[in-house]
Amino acid sequence: MHGVGHPIGLDVHDVGVTTEPMQAGWVMTVEPGIYLKEEGFAVRLEDDIVVSDKGPVNLMQGVPIEPG
Repeated sequence: MHGVGHPIGLDVHDVGVTTEPMQAGWVMTVEPGIYLKEEGFAVRLEDDIVVSDKGPVNLMQGVPIEPG
């Protein structure tokens, strides 16, 4: 249905350079999803990740994803 993620820039879906290795300072989404067409049901989660020299930083780390 969609790719695994995309770069985030000034516009949410800015076109990024996806043919080069990620570099420190990039902000990317990670968007796993499941689509059950027969049931008319879909779920997609999105984490926004900053690429840093020390490793990835998940900007969504403190956001609950479990149903209340």
